[in-house]
Amino acid sequence: MNPIVNLIIRTFIETIYLTGIIIVAGFILGFLRNNTIANLQRSFGMKAVMITALIGTPIHELSHALIAIIFGHRIVDIKLLQNPDKTGTLGYVNHTYNPSNVYQRIGNFFIGVAPIFGGITVIMALLKLTTPVAFDNFMMTLKQNLSINILNSDSVHGVLISNIAVIKSIFALSNFKNPYFYLFLLVAICISSHISLSKADVNGAFVGLVSIFMLILVVNVVGLSKYISGALMIKYNVLMTGFLSVAIVFSCITFLISLIFRVLKS
Repeated sequence: MNPIVNLIIRTFIETIYLTGIIIVAGFILGFLRNNTIANLQRSFGMKAVMITALIGTPIHELSHALIAIIFGHRIVDIKLLQNPDKTGTLGYVNHTYNPSNVYQRIGNFFIGVAPIFGGITVIMALLKLTTPVAFDNFMMTLKQNLSINILNSDSVHGVLISNIAVIKSIFALSNFKNPYFYLFLLVAICISSHISLSKADVNGAFVGLVSIFMLILVVNVVGLSKYISGALMIKYNVLMTGFLSVAIVFSCITFLISLIFRVLKS
């Protein structure tokens, strides 16, 4: 195979290793979020969406703003919550950056996907405060999964089974005896209703994704990629899968609740 073609293919694969799980999770969360909002609107009108937005939207927008600042972007305007405009926008963060600055261009990707990780962070922090045993089980399982160095059917199955066990521990019957657990569920549902990415978020993330690809290409050209082991990439993806699974599970729960309301109202 032509060395240049081989280099490009290798760079593409490594870019997928780095960002693929986040992109896939983003599309899943987007699908669940759009259908959840549609169900809530049909069942109760826009007021139901605004109730979840009181918590979910500010966290969504603050996540954008925090990562924008970290990557050196300048915040021009920010709206943590508003009545939906003609496009249905509940909040926004307008920011500018220097297109010639590689660090800031790469930042567009992380700014775009920031609400996913901002939402997960708040959910996990609240889990720690309200249900510490479930939180400790999650962290212990995550630590065990990070011992994986080889990706095969057995390791994938092990990660899947352990993540399911963690979710079960969060929703154990004993937790429902804890009144604070209901507060956790309420906030988690509100956050997961607005954790996905808007069209503007996706467009911004794509700009950063292209820059990430170009950076990895340069790393491969100069030969620095040899210092990044396959085992390290596996651990990274296992870590991302563990956290992203929490966001997807709560988004699924929110979607199912909205679907039940829609059926009952029809």
